Parts: sequence; structure tokens; C-alpha cells
Amino acid sequence: MELLRERLIESGWKDEMKAHCRTLIKKKGRNNVTLDELVHFITPKGRASIPDSIKAELLQRIRSFLVSAAQ
Repeated sequence: MELLRERLIESGWKDEMKAHCRTLIKKKGRNNVTLDELVHFITPKGRASIPDSIKAELLQRIRSFLVSAAQ
């Protein structure tokens, strides 16, 4: 999980998601947004915007781990 966190920060994904959250908060008002609303608002964009290179790297690491664990 630490690798994923590092890669997302390096790619600018985390900052992009913060900005996306701030958009909703500014639109509705700080005291009018629940955590559930924020999660519902950000989840689709967050999932869709993870760079393919990060997905590929993690998938390769998982495959390598599984191969080495099977031996």
C-alpha cells in the first residue's frame, strides 16, 4: 500500500483529488457537506483517474509475488 500511495502522490493524483473535494466543499459550503457525500462525489473520478502506468506496475508486482510464492 505504501508503494501505491507514493506513486499516486508522485503522479499528482492526490493533489487532483484534493482539488476535486474542494470544488464540492466550495459549492455546497463547508458545513453542508458530509463525509459520505464527499466519498460519493470523489470515488468515480478517483478510480477513473489512476494513471495506467501505476496500475500496470502494481499488477506486475502482484504477479511477480504470486509466482515467487507458488515456488
